[in-house]
Amino acid sequence: MKISISQTGWTRRVVCAMLLGMAAGPVLAQDYPTQPIRMIVSFPPGGAADVIGRAIATGLSEAFKQNVIVENRPGANGNIGADAVAKSAPDGYTLLMSSGGTITANPFLFSKMPFDPEKDLIPVASAAVVHPYLVVHPSLPVNTVQEFIAYVRAHPGKLSYGSAGIGSSLHLAGEMLKRDAKIEATHVPYRGAAPALNDLLAGQVHFMFDSGPGLKHAQAGKLKLLAVGSAQRSPQVPHVPTLAESGLPGFDADTVFGVYAPAGTPTAIVNKLNAEINKVLRTPQAVAAIHAIGADILTMSVSEFVERQRAERARMGAFIKQAGIKLD
Repeated sequence: MKISISQTGWTRRVVCAMLLGMAAGPVLAQDYPTQPIRMIVSFPPGGAADVIGRAIATGLSEAFKQNVIVENRPGANGNIGADAVAKSAPDGYTLLMSSGGTITANPFLFSKMPFDPEKDLIPVASAAVVHPYLVVHPSLPVNTVQEFIAYVRAHPGKLSYGSAGIGSSLHLAGEMLKRDAKIEATHVPYRGAAPALNDLLAGQVHFMFDSGPGLKHAQAGKLKLLAVGSAQRSPQVPHVPTLAESGLPGFDADTVFGVYAPAGTPTAIVNKLNAEINKVLRTPQAVAAIHAIGADILTMSVSEFVERQRAERARMGAFIKQAGIKLD
């Protein structure tokens, strides 16, 4: 087998790590798993990462005939859970379910990281694209993105928006909106998306980017859904325009959620996990669970996932530096 490692940066390091794991890989993968697997979710229960992680864990448990135990370890914008996995034995029995932001954005948000996402973790399988939905409290006299932007501009600095926390994907989407729409609004960070959504429903904040749980409230008339902050419309709400279609060309704040393993995990085990996770994500149960939160299934090969993360790291790093966002 001929493998080129002429790439630089993360791609080369990941390929090298995979090469090192090839020797013992086939034998290990043939028997793997022989004991329960622990999947650490780096965000609180009830959020997108938790829902997606539990859907995958259930499917893998059935496929492998071994328990896949989900353990929530939230904090530091995903760093706490990711760090625990990065420092675990690279044997395929400790996995990470996280938003891509922990891997691609956190190195630019924190001046010091407890682990190196490029060196200490291996992308195993992408799972879903989580869309940022722009929702506003119904008290705002707006029904389109254009009306919303005009209203915020007419009340500079008087409106507030919630997020899952400083540096979260929902916060970054809000900052992108402020930059691209040339508006001013006050950011109100919460410890998770759920409390932010609750305060939006109560009128404590005026708008936010929601990762999907707010869709049912929009359908019930408790919120107004104005747009999706993705490059393409969401299949879950195909009638809702994108922000790019609404006058903000190029707006794209999608987040890819996926599964990661400690660096050094044998390549054959990584490939086996990728194949099984991709199968799980095609089951009706997983599709229903992920669609219910407004997200879309996204499966890739390991190499495709590595390349996607590399591109996202470059894109988000440039934006974070330009926006001057820091978490410490």
